[in-house]
Amino acid sequence: MKIYILRLGHRIHRDRRITTHVGLAARAFGADGIIISGDMDPSVSRSLSRITEVWGGPFTIRYERDWRRVIEDYKSSGWRIIHLTMYGLPLLDVIDSIRMDPADKLVIVGSEKVPGIVYRLADWNVAVTSQPHSEVSALAVFLDRLFEGREFYKEFTSAKLRIIPQERGKKVLKLVEDGGMGSV
Repeated sequence: MKIYILRLGHRIHRDRRITTHVGLAARAFGADGIIISGDMDPSVSRSLSRITEVWGGPFTIRYERDWRRVIEDYKSSGWRIIHLTMYGLPLLDVIDSIRMDPADKLVIVGSEKVPGIVYRLADWNVAVTSQPHSEVSALAVFLDRLFEGREFYKEFTSAKLRIIPQERGKKVLKLVEDGGMGSV
């Protein structure tokens, strides 16, 4: 099952940091890629590409101006559409049926006010609590529940750096192309 995130309505001067963090959470918590709509912002794509290059992937980053066409194209290709919104059905009530559905998933997170058509196009409108909080936290909790914690064991390929867990202190290994390793 593939998971892509669709970030709706990115605003270049207001959302650069939060959209980058949506991408970081998506990658770290097991999504295969992010599609950014709204203002074209090469700095977000560059930041996420650099992280993927250093910390491994695969993780796809792309920009699409027409978010509605993205949703309709994915839906017509058999993907299931999940819209994270505080107005949806409680995550714990729907996560089992989402997880059991073998289709690939497009997960939508908003920025500015989400148009009503998104609610109608979605197969599931899902609330990660029915309280205001960030799209980053909603996405992280959703992906964790979807993958049941398996994302914590994901191995990222082609990484240049890898953290070695420590009780105290920091240890980062620099992975060398020839297969050798060295401490950073």
